[in-house]
Amino acid sequence: MALPPLSEALTPALESLEQGLLRLKQLRPGLPPGRRPVHVLYGGAHLFQTRTLARVREVARAALDTYAPDGTTFAWALGLSLAPDTATQLRNRVVEKLTREPVEDYRVDFEDGYGVRPDAEEDAHADAVGTALAEAGREGLLPPFVGIRIKAFSSATSARRALRTLERVCQAAAPAGCPPGFAVTLPKVALPEQVALLVQTLAAVEARSGWAENSVALELMVETPQALISPDGMLGVPRLLAAAGPRCRSLHLGPYDLSASLGITGARTTLAHPALDLARRLLVLATSGTSVSVSDGPTTVLPVAPHRGETLGREEQIENRRAVHAGWRRTAEDVKRALEDGVFQGWDLHPAQLPARFGALFAFFAAELEPAGARLRSFLDRAAQANRLGVMFDDAATAQVLLNTFRRALACAAVTPAEVEHATGLSVEELARMRVR
Repeated sequence: MALPPLSEALTPALESLEQGLLRLKQLRPGLPPGRRPVHVLYGGAHLFQTRTLARVREVARAALDTYAPDGTTFAWALGLSLAPDTATQLRNRVVEKLTREPVEDYRVDFEDGYGVRPDAEEDAHADAVGTALAEAGREGLLPPFVGIRIKAFSSATSARRALRTLERVCQAAAPAGCPPGFAVTLPKVALPEQVALLVQTLAAVEARSGWAENSVALELMVETPQALISPDGMLGVPRLLAAAGPRCRSLHLGPYDLSASLGITGARTTLAHPALDLARRLLVLATSGTSVSVSDGPTTVLPVAPHRGETLGREEQIENRRAVHAGWRRTAEDVKRALEDGVFQGWDLHPAQLPARFGALFAFFAAELEPAGARLRSFLDRAAQANRLGVMFDDAATAQVLLNTFRRALACAAVTPAEVEHATGLSVEELARMRVR
């Protein structure tokens, strides 16, 4: 008796394969939907007021004007080797950004940047923060994204305090509606149960505040070894994401708590440590193909002048300049490292870091504009066939990477639509619609 062809005998297995491939297609890698911030600026809850974000613009611009009054000085401070005209263009672009939108995301901090305080004091600050968020929203002073960081769920006591703060902030802000891009950041996450508790709480807060379902996003801070590798030896991040569900907007690397847990000494605790490189890349891998983005941690070398006053001597002025430039250069190095790893958001702890953040970001994309555009044009001119331009080989996969490069650059205002069209031959609308794989 003749046996049926293997293709028929294996029909159930082939159908199972097809179903699996369809599920995989639903996780198509690419950019998360909608705009995502390129940074988040943190500030203590006790300091937050209605006009805090307007003050941020003033501090950031004053730092730029004082310590980098021209493009050449600015580029040098960031460690960039640019022609004078290019350096001037970069600085002008940063000035425009600081004028128009100095802050993309702001997090009011009730954790490390706030400390442990009596309940009555934290209650009062929570009420004041919610009121200030509502007032700032009515006056058009909020950035595209804003939120709060609550205390860690490290015990039942601290969890109760964190949830009480969350509820009071939202109650005070409720009359003005949910702030735009509002998120709650949960630090020191280790267990899915911690995430599930916050998800349940956010649903209740939305219902009590009269806000739409899922209007409050969730951000998880990965700063414990257990969040990366669970006790059973499995990668822990997917379990945290599963517990968070559709609320989860981003994962934030907490580099310094993680470094302490790993026994890294103080002198070696920087964002460039190999252990943190590994953690950052694990987060990128774990979120690939999802709508969840990854944020790097902060640079702790701040661009802050050690001397203050209106009558500083020459040596004091030189020391101030050196200190600010050293902080800017470290920030620029950390931003570039994260970008090379595919991480497009990072933390800032001081308004004076913003010129370096945006300068490094804009310079990164500007350097890729022409070569990436030439490669993409060559690929598209050959009817999307794999081809070689010089020593560079491009197929559908690398062409999609090139498309994402321009989309990212546009989203953060690193390039203008006219510059993209000149480099690629594509309009912004065509770029947004196109897929090559």
